[in-house]
Amino acid sequence: MIQVGDKFEHEYSYTQDQVNMYAQVSGDTNPLHTNEEAGKNSIFGRCIMHGFLGASVFTKIFGALWYADGHIYMKQSMMWMKPMFVDTTYKAVITVKEIFPEKNRVLYDCSVYEVSSGDQTISGEAMLMNKKQYVWS
Repeated sequence: MIQVGDKFEHEYSYTQDQVNMYAQVSGDTNPLHTNEEAGKNSIFGRCIMHGFLGASVFTKIFGALWYADGHIYMKQSMMWMKPMFVDTTYKAVITVKEIFPEKNRVLYDCSVYEVSSGDQTISGEAMLMNKKQYVWS
């Protein structure tokens, strides 16, 4: 049974090829994400990943890794705190913040950290409903 404070962690990274594919699928072809020269001349000194690509790990977690059967994503808030880069390992952490048993919903804290530095890159919350998994009697 899910309880307040329960936590799930998942490490991940993306390659430049995956960023390029995301640029094509999303339509965000900003050279800052895909052009090495543009990235080098930016304030970041290299290309950065799309913010939503870095945060897409939460849909992977809730859709395939954490009590996934029956999840319905209700809302997600995010704040991007630092840029994210390809070929860098990140750790996504979800923590149960609040439970709404009468509605079969759970509010999660959602965070992403760069593994090597410990710096937080994304902060947010997600509300999910699951009538199969989120059942308290």
